[in-house]
Amino acid sequence: MTTQPKPVPIDPIAGIIRELLAELGEDPDREALLRTPARVAESLRFLTQGYGVDVRDVIRDAVYAEPYEEMVLVRDVEVYSLCEHHLLPFYGRAHIAYMPRGRIVGLSKLPRVVDVFARRLQVQERLTTQIAEALDEALHPYGVAVVIEAFHLCMMMRGVQKQNSQTVTSALTGVFRSDPKTRSEFLELIGRRPS
Repeated sequence: MTTQPKPVPIDPIAGIIRELLAELGEDPDREALLRTPARVAESLRFLTQGYGVDVRDVIRDAVYAEPYEEMVLVRDVEVYSLCEHHLLPFYGRAHIAYMPRGRIVGLSKLPRVVDVFARRLQVQERLTTQIAEALDEALHPYGVAVVIEAFHLCMMMRGVQKQNSQTVTSALTGVFRSDPKTRSEFLELIGRRPS
């Protein structure tokens, strides 16, 4: 008796992408497209892996008691995310600062926090706020400031088709919101002048 090979389970996302290719008028059996559904499924899983990460787990082991109370700033953190409205990328940079209140976090954790939230379907406004709130909750600092500057392919490739439009969002807590001097220092350090 010969045994039949077991059918390879079809990845549900790859199956949907295969159907999408056909709906778009392509032949998913064309040689160059045979592996496209699997590649797209793998890509989407990578780009949305933030859903499976708890930001508290990312930060937890890297918070340290330290009497330092001056601004800590990490500038120009690369941001890559997917717009939840069109599933097109937006990309740019984030600037993150906080004023410690007896606790600091390992510097590499700040870009990791950005990635946790950026690797979900997003809008830039929510992404900015989520980063600020996560750091505020984890560190209980005097304040947190986050500015994201990004280009959105949904505006560049389709719709209004404006190639040089950059979106800037900010989220400020504590002294960054209440103290104009602290806010101005932050904006000066990231290279943007307060209006």
